[in-house]
Amino acid sequence: MCLAIPGQVATITDEGGLRMAEVAYGPVRNRVCLAYLPEAKVGDFVIVHAGFAISILDEAEAAERLAAWREYVEEARRAGMEIPEADTVLQALETPERPKKHVTDDDHHERR
Repeated sequence: MCLAIPGQVATITDEGGLRMAEVAYGPVRNRVCLAYLPEAKVGDFVIVHAGFAISILDEAEAAERLAAWREYVEEARRAGMEIPEADTVLQALETPERPKKHVTDDDHHERR
């Protein structure tokens, strides 16, 4: 199931001509394919579905969606609903650190 939680692109690599990224959801990191978003760059917030980044959000929209998720999880808990993944979701909603770009030879190739 896709929860449409915004994640932040932490790193981008080229793997045999395929752009791949590590996307951070707070301290949780997932490897995703950037084939559908060739314009994505480190620091962008993205929505990922089935291992593919499918849309880029600006920082304000990402913050708005993250706040809505926090509110949803907190309200569900107050209502006594059990959400087995709630702690994982809340951890993923932590404000991510600004990733620093690690420049590699592959990065220089990508920009040509």
